[in-house]
Amino acid sequence: MTNFFRSFLRDESGAAAAEYALILAIVGAGIAGAAYYLGQQVSSGIHKAGSLVCSSSGMSC
Repeated sequence: MTNFFRSFLRDESGAAAAEYALILAIVGAGIAGAAYYLGQQVSSGIHKAGSLVCSSSGMSC
């Protein structure tokens, strides 16, 4: 029985999968954050461009 516990504690084959999952989670969070930030910037740019078009044409938008 003690040999089983010793071999279980020395076994590191699952460590690589856990590390890859952690890296994937960090990269995924970074991509999600970048997409959110980019979406906010695009929305702001479109809103500013629309305001400029409306103000230059003299129409109420």
